Amino acid sequence: MMEPSFSLSELNRQVRNAVRDALPEAYWLRAETSDVRVNRNGHCYLEFVEKDEEGHSIIAKARGVIWSNIYRLLSPFFEQETGQQFTSGLNVLVQVTVDFHELYGFSLTVVDIDPSFTLGEIARNRQRVLKRLEEEGVLTLNRELQLPELTNLIAVISSPTAAGYEDFRDQLENNPAGFVFYTKLFPAVMQGERSEESIIAALEAIFQYGDFFHAVAIIRGGGAASDLSCFDSYNLASNVAQFPIPVVSGIGHERDVTVLDVVAHTRGKTPTAVAEIFIAHLMKTATEVEALQERLVSCTQALLVRERSDLLSLSNRLVHRSLLFLQRETAAVQHIATGARHSFRQVLQKEFAYMQEAMITSRHSARRLLDEERHRLMQVKRILHHASCEELRDERHFLENVEQFVRMVSPANVLERGYTLTLKNGKIITSSKQLHEGELIETRFRDGDVTSVVQTKGLVEGD
Repeated sequence: MMEPSFSLSELNRQVRNAVRDALPEAYWLRAETSDVRVNRNGHCYLEFVEKDEEGHSIIAKARGVIWSNIYRLLSPFFEQETGQQFTSGLNVLVQVTVDFHELYGFSLTVVDIDPSFTLGEIARNRQRVLKRLEEEGVLTLNRELQLPELTNLIAVISSPTAAGYEDFRDQLENNPAGFVFYTKLFPAVMQGERSEESIIAALEAIFQYGDFFHAVAIIRGGGAASDLSCFDSYNLASNVAQFPIPVVSGIGHERDVTVLDVVAHTRGKTPTAVAEIFIAHLMKTATEVEALQERLVSCTQALLVRERSDLLSLSNRLVHRSLLFLQRETAAVQHIATGARHSFRQVLQKEFAYMQEAMITSRHSARRLLDEERHRLMQVKRILHHASCEELRDERHFLENVEQFVRMVSPANVLERGYTLTLKNGKIITSSKQLHEGELIETRFRDGDVTSVVQTKGLVEGD
């Protein structure tokens, strides 16, 4: 005789009835909140978690819900009593009813809360870690570093299969300004018990490259808020805070600010936002270079106008002073000549001789003055010309250095150095995972292009 069988819904209904019959109407529950979110209807959905004594591993987890009519009362009451919002990372004491739904499974419905049971281990741990880092004097060390003006060599710490990593690379490669970014992935486990040591190991690997990289991006896309515990650890935060290269975090949680976000140089809410930070920084540098170039041209033109005006002014002044001198001498000679007419012929002859001598002397003085002024004018002209040339040479040298640096990081220069670029449909291929057998690819050398067909694919050790 066959034993009776149940459909899944019938079995789940039996479990639901057993739960209702065996358990009281409500329990007071101690747990930590995680992944708290409110939907458009005002219902609050969350997870309740319990961790081990060290506070690292989750040993129990359950779905929870606070219906909108209850949440509208509990949320402001909790915030008024505790001074903070009802959010993730709080150790709470809540009254719950136990429910088992045939379709949605086990869940806890919150009906009341005790506000005196406030901050949970996650929030308290963050405060302890931040206070310890501040006491050690390392809390703001990474934030005090300066991003280089040309920040386009980026070390990336991420899971190689994470969608956030692909979003990050796509955002950089397709930036509207056409900037070229060079990234190198340092794979790491981004959640779970091994994530802390894995991320620290990736940082140590980056450190071995010395000054090759301009910045480090630690990115992680999505996941439950309860998986963020590793980003609140002291060891990871201490390594990031004291890292000699600016670190930009983007671990994909807008609602949760971890210790890593606090100690990092800059925080992006998502991997895409981190890419936008680098693009915006490079755009600022490009704008400053263009402004410097325009200012150089403007200053040079203004300098030439001023020097031309000064030369003209000196020339006019020289002519004017020469004319005044001649007028004074002529007037003096005329005065002497008028007085001599009423004197004796001998006196007249003497005065006439004196007048001739005075005219000769005045002409010589005028010629000497003109020669001196002309000589001084030539010296001023040479000095101004030399200063202008020096200024133009210095500015031209600066622009040549900037142009040379930009040319060094351009794709054309990469090709000239003997490297190649592989393209599919006009886009650069950076991973074998982007190719499939039978596809056409284009290999670009410095002296031409070659079109090939993908026949086989192989994995490089470590991919």
